[in-house]
Amino acid sequence: MDEETRTKLEAAAFRRLVNHLRERTDVQNIDMMNLAGFCRNCLSRWYQEEAAKDDIELSKDESREIVYGMPYEEWRDRYQLEATAEQKEAFSKAQKGH
Repeated sequence: MDEETRTKLEAAAFRRLVNHLRERTDVQNIDMMNLAGFCRNCLSRWYQEEAAKDDIELSKDESREIVYGMPYEEWRDRYQLEATAEQKEAFSKAQKGH
């Protein structure tokens, strides 16, 4: 596979992942962190970091809006629930392992 095709497929897969995460508002970031070790905020930070490598200025808020499909504060107000004691405990244990 040539580089251009690989990059095109990777970009398409990334867009599908982002769209999937936008649709699955029922999945909380803490659950993603506990199960997979990353969440929407991580993905937006990686996006911002990659932009910076190419000298593209992208703020934290701008990169989050790309991933969330809306301003982060709006997404948080609409969809984010208070983490349960169990979620917080699992998160704490997972962080100790890293």
